[in-house]
Amino acid sequence: MLAELLGSPRSVAESRGSGRGYWRRLLPVLAVLVCLTRAPSFLRPLWNPDEGYLAVQARLLANGGELYETVVDRKPPLVPWLYEAAFAVCGSGSLTSVRVLAVVAQLSTAVLLASLARRRWGAAAGRTAGVLYLLASIGLNPEDAQAATFEIFMLPCTALAMWCADRRRWGAAGLAVACALLAKQTGGAVLVPVVWLLWRSAAAPRSGLVRLGVGLTLPVLSAALVTDPSGFLFWTVTGSSAYASFTGSELHVLVRGLVNTGILAVACAGLIPPVARVLRVARTGSAELWLWLASSAGAVMLGFHFFGHYYLQLIPPLALLATAALQILPRDRLVTALLTSACCCTLFLAWGLLAPRPELAHAQRLADTVARRTDPGDRVLVWGIHPETYWLADRTPASRYLTAGLLTNYSGGRDGPQVGEKYAVGGAWPVFRQEMSAHTPALVVDDSRGKPYAPDRVPSLRRLLAARYEEVGRVDGAVLYARVPGE
Repeated sequence: MLAELLGSPRSVAESRGSGRGYWRRLLPVLAVLVCLTRAPSFLRPLWNPDEGYLAVQARLLANGGELYETVVDRKPPLVPWLYEAAFAVCGSGSLTSVRVLAVVAQLSTAVLLASLARRRWGAAAGRTAGVLYLLASIGLNPEDAQAATFEIFMLPCTALAMWCADRRRWGAAGLAVACALLAKQTGGAVLVPVVWLLWRSAAAPRSGLVRLGVGLTLPVLSAALVTDPSGFLFWTVTGSSAYASFTGSELHVLVRGLVNTGILAVACAGLIPPVARVLRVARTGSAELWLWLASSAGAVMLGFHFFGHYYLQLIPPLALLATAALQILPRDRLVTALLTSACCCTLFLAWGLLAPRPELAHAQRLADTVARRTDPGDRVLVWGIHPETYWLADRTPASRYLTAGLLTNYSGGRDGPQVGEKYAVGGAWPVFRQEMSAHTPALVVDDSRGKPYAPDRVPSLRRLLAARYEEVGRVDGAVLYARVPGE
């Protein structure tokens, strides 16, 4: 039935001019599909620490915090601002508002891909591309695919950049690349196929390059000026050398990369065979799509972390390449691709609906305890990698460094020798010590639970706890320290 709706990419001879009502018929299909695939995202208050980090950042910004000064992260400002805006309209007690925005982002990406495919290969191909993308879009661990984080909001910007470049709108393409960069640094990978399309364009490549450069540069410079230029440069570019290092956790990182590659391969089981089949028998053309895929793969590998949500960047070019391949394959290949993708999508949808999230349960129990032991105006320090505890407890962080990773380079799973004070973000520890003196936290939560950044391996924190705090309780292995009276 779905195949009949989509039509055959090569047997349905629809001209670009006969599309009256095309979007009126396709948009409801894509909207229903994106709502179905994103349904699990609304079932839990949080999916991963990135959502928690963004939620805490948004609250701090709303209360007068300054990005890259009193509110810091290694990411560009667009998504924190988006969270702040959503919270301003709908309140900060729930992530429902940003989850709705994530649905809009995924629908926008699917529509842009459908428009690209329709312009190149006809109306049926447009429908195929939009549907294939959405079926594959949740094909990762649910905490990566369902979270409303940086990659989700980066994807429509990258698709828009390609859409504009395909129409030789170079200024708009540059603006879209800038938005992708301002959502996450690796969004800039789409500049590679955009420049390729510009170079291949016969019409005024020099003036196009100027428009592209202006469109790209002005928003990035504006974001730097609106925040803090030196802080913007440091936190988004120059201050992450230790984080991007491969040394010290090679096996750990390689295993993670292989596992997430395998998971995505299962999700794309309907997309990969048509592309591989066409590669064996003919050239698909569309060099810019291969460049888009290759540059996105390079972006996934950049930094040597291979987290699952990094892989989302691969799905749009894969969906378009599969659509291109299906143009020269028999109709039964389209049916097979759709059915396989639908079955895989169902598998990942069930995973998202049913899989337990033990770390969320731990963070909720810990947050409940923190809320009971402190007053609303108290500052709290959670020494761990789960900043969502601050948001769940509705307590203000005592430090601008919301995770121990920024102060130890633990960085979401690095378990080798490059963890400790000397591997922290440059200049972080003097600032942290000043914060602990100026805003001594009423409660310190050691949530390391045996990880390499535990206080017994961090001398400065160990001395702070020994001098000013006493243990007052434990929650699932996390240790709570209250300030000694008089300190």
